[in-house]
Parts: sequence; structure tokens; C-alpha cells
Amino acid sequence: MINVGLLITHQYRLLSVAAILDVFETVNKFTLASGQEAPFRVTLVCPGTTAANPAFSYPSVTLNEPIRLDLVLVPSFASDDIAGTLHKNSEFIPWLISQYHKNAEIATFCTGAFLLAATGLLNNKIATTHVDACAAFAQAFPSVKLLADKTVTQDGRLYTSGGATSTFHLLLHLVHRYCNRDMAIKIAKIFAIDMDRETQAYFSTFQPSRDHTDELVATAQEKIESNYHDTGTIEEMIRDIPASRRNMVRRFKQVTGITPIEYLQQTRIEAAKKLLLQTSLQMTEVIYNTGYNDPKAFRKIFRKTVGMTPSEYREKFQVR
Repeated sequence: MINVGLLITHQYRLLSVAAILDVFETVNKFTLASGQEAPFRVTLVCPGTTAANPAFSYPSVTLNEPIRLDLVLVPSFASDDIAGTLHKNSEFIPWLISQYHKNAEIATFCTGAFLLAATGLLNNKIATTHVDACAAFAQAFPSVKLLADKTVTQDGRLYTSGGATSTFHLLLHLVHRYCNRDMAIKIAKIFAIDMDRETQAYFSTFQPSRDHTDELVATAQEKIESNYHDTGTIEEMIRDIPASRRNMVRRFKQVTGITPIEYLQQTRIEAAKKLLLQTSLQMTEVIYNTGYNDPKAFRKIFRKTVGMTPSEYREKFQVR
């Protein structure tokens, strides 16, 4: 039997915990119905001396109690103040490191990746998280190889998933890993999960960071956002800012996590996405109105950023 520990962190998202428990419960029920032993024993791991929520009918232990686990699961938590949430959950950090060194695998869901990254175990390893939290993650943990578009990542004994429904894709991956493909397919059908989705890029929304005090960078951001539809170069857009190009690029990336040209491209693509969904403009008009004059270049950048073509994006998400 596989010993699974589910962290009941401070400010965990109930939906995340419920989804994880529901999938493991379902796997156990299917297995028991076939006359076999349930594959998973789930224990809730609680901070300090705090007891588990009585709504969860599972055995629980605190961080102070010894336990040996095969698989540790870190649910998503509220992302309004990630730094504050990490501070509240700091007691989990040495515990996670200890479990990993005892050969446990660790899987995080959505913003739970921040807690794993804070342990240092993800340094120089690949990871993903909620698409809208990727900029903050990259800035907080530059040593992690962030794959923002991925739904699920695995690097050795460490697993991460993207946001929201990507939780189910990682759960399928774990069911396949610990049980078999047939069980993973059965769970996918029960929970109506699209097993083939490997990217979450088209769910992202570009939300540039404004939580900084660098006035030059703030000015550059404002100029880019006000003039993205112009076809001029990035240098022309920020030419009157009193800083050398090299210094501006360095400061800009340090503050926002991306270069000015990447910021311009992200701003343009976000504008294009809105035009595709909120208007009936022809594709050539969308391209022109977002500052591109080369349709081929626009489509290439759009597909790379969003994970599908502009036409596919409009077809998939436009309200009819």
C-alpha cells in the first residue's frame, strides 16, 4: 500500500484538497470493488498541534509526529499574498526537505509549487504553476526552470501542475504512475478529464507586475501599454526615458521578470486575444490594431505564447 500524505496548509484552497481526496477515494473504491486491496492510504498532515478539519474523515498527524511517506501532496493555496502565505507555512519547509531525503516523492498542485520551491528542492529543476502566478514565481525563484505553458511537469521525484483543472492532469499522472494506465483512463472518464491537454497557455492572462518602486520601469511599462499598437520599435517607445538601453533592460527584467520586448509582445498578444473574443474584426484588422504588420510573424508569436493559432483561440473561446 502506498502511504500518501496530504498537507493541510494554512490558507489551503478547499477545492484543491477536495479534488485530490475525491480522486484517491475513487481509485480505492474501484480497486476494492475488483476484490483487491486499496492502493492508497491517505493521511492528513497538519501544522504544529492543529488537528485536521473534522469535515475530512481521514487519519491525521501533525508535523511533530514521525511518519514515513511514499508520496507527499501539496495543495493549492490562496494567492492574494503569496509571500505572506509562505511565511505562515514556513514550518512545512524543513519537513518537506526531510521527507524528500527519506525518498518520498512530492507533488504540488497549482500555487502549491511556491512552497516546494521555497525548500530549494526545485533549484535547477523544471516546474510549472498557475499561469497567472508564473511571473511572481519566476521572480521569487529564478533558479527554478519554470515551464509556464505546461500542465504537468516531472523532474525526478518532484511533480508540479498548472492551475485549477490541471490538478486533475497531475492526479491522472500519479494514478498511472502508482497503479496503471487502465485505472488512469477510468478516472479520466469518471471526472471527464481531457487526458491529451499538455498546455495551459491559452488560459493565461497577462498581468504585469506593478508592485514595485522603480519609477523608470513604471514609466517604461506605461509607455509600452499606451503605445503597443504602434509599429515602432521598443527603443522608439522608451527613447525619452533617461537611462541607457543596457541599464533599462537590466532594471526592467529585474523588476518584471521579462525584457521590454517580451513585455511589448505579451501586451500585444493580450490585446489581440481581447479583440478576437470581443469583436468580429477580420484577422488582418486584429493584426494591424495590435501593432503587427507581418501576419506570419503575428501568428508565430501568438501560437508560441498562447499555444494555439488565433483562429483556434477565437473558435474555442468566443461567446456565441
